[in-house]
Amino acid sequence: MNTSVTRPTAPIGALLRHFADLRDGTHGDGAVSRAAKEELFRQAVALLDPYARQVLAEFNTHLLNGAGRVDAGGSTRAGDGGLVATWALTWPRQRAEGIDPISLVAHYGRGFHHPHLRGATVAEWPLNVFTDEQAAAEVPTLRAIATADLHNLVFQRDFRIVPAITDPHSTPAAPEEA
Repeated sequence: MNTSVTRPTAPIGALLRHFADLRDGTHGDGAVSRAAKEELFRQAVALLDPYARQVLAEFNTHLLNGAGRVDAGGSTRAGDGGLVATWALTWPRQRAEGIDPISLVAHYGRGFHHPHLRGATVAEWPLNVFTDEQAAAEVPTLRAIATADLHNLVFQRDFRIVPAITDPHSTPAAPEEA
């Protein structure tokens, strides 16, 4: 067994940045004020946007037979005074069932030290993205959130909300307009 590790994987690097933020009382490259941290959050949302859309498009193509629609609104002020950005994949059966969409959510709650990622049904991941390379490295995490989210949505209802399971031989439908 090879136990030699030359550098940490992306998730370990993100955790290291996360823990350093907590240790140092800063975010990113030394941001201390709420305004500076909010600006870093907005930058992280912009960096994550193409990758979040990519991940949800993969789910739409391979699990929803193209029947879904991706909605994204960018960074907005949340009810608690913090910031939030949501990428949501909706589809007809999910809407008919009245359950949450597959969601990737970046949020920086008012009382938080720094931002996090979550899904509609999946809780917190640290969000410490400051470069395009770091944002791209979050693709596996975004996939994991979307995977867990869809699993939890199936758990709330049943497997029939996933078109690829109920009709695996059908041709993917054209995606719904955003």
